[in-house]
Amino acid sequence: MPGTETIVVRNDLEYANGLTMDLYAPPASDERMPAVVIVAGFPDDGFQKMVGCRFKEMQSTIDWARLIAASGMTAVLYTNRDPAADLHALLQVLPSRGIDATRVGVWASSGNVPLALSLLLQESDVHLRCAALCYGYMLGVEEQAQTFRFANPARGKTIESLRRDVPLFVTRAGQDSFPGLNESLDRFLSAAIASNLPIAFTNHPDAPHAFDLVHDSDTTRAIIRQILAFLRGHLVT
Repeated sequence: MPGTETIVVRNDLEYANGLTMDLYAPPASDERMPAVVIVAGFPDDGFQKMVGCRFKEMQSTIDWARLIAASGMTAVLYTNRDPAADLHALLQVLPSRGIDATRVGVWASSGNVPLALSLLLQESDVHLRCAALCYGYMLGVEEQAQTFRFANPARGKTIESLRRDVPLFVTRAGQDSFPGLNESLDRFLSAAIASNLPIAFTNHPDAPHAFDLVHDSDTTRAIIRQILAFLRGHLVT
C-alpha cells in the first residue's frame, strides 16, 4: 500500500448548517485537486447509536481516506442528518475547498451503495467521473433499505435509469451473509453487462462482508490496490 505519512488533514470544516467535512489530501499543490467522496448512506444519529460513533469517525473510513490521499487524491468524509440532501449539499461546496469539480468520484460500501447509485441516475444534477462500489446493496433493495434503514433514493430504478458514461468498479464478497445482498449485486452485474455499461468487477470468493476490514489475505490487498488504481486512473491520470 502507498505510504500515508505525508498527507494533509483538515478536520471539521463546515459545509452546511452545522454539518462538517474532513479533507484528507496529498501534500499541498497549486492546482485544484481531484477528490473521492466516501459516501455515508446512513443518518449519523442512527449510525452512532448502532456502532458508537459517526461514520466519518470510524477507523476503517479514516484508513480508506488516508489510502486515497496517499494515492494522489483528496478524500472527503462528512457528517449528515439527511443522507441524500446532505450529500448533494456537500458536492456543491467542494469547489470552494480547492476541489476540481470535473474530477470527483465516489467510494461506497455495503448499505451506503444505494445512495451512491442515486448520483448516477440520468436525471441527477451531479456528474461524477467514476464510482467504486464495494460489497454493496444495489438496485431493487427496498425491503433491505427499510430493514437496515439506509437511504435508497434510487428505489424503483433499473439499470436503464443509470448514466452510460460513468465507469464503475464493483467488488463482491463471495461469502457475504447479509440477506439479499449478493442476490441484488448479481442481478445488477448481469443487467449492467447486458446493457454494456462501463463496468469492471472483481469477486473475492472466500471473503465475508467488509473483507477489506476483516479478511487479511493477499487477495484482499490486491483488490484494495485495484480500487485505488481505478480511482487514480479516472481522476488523476
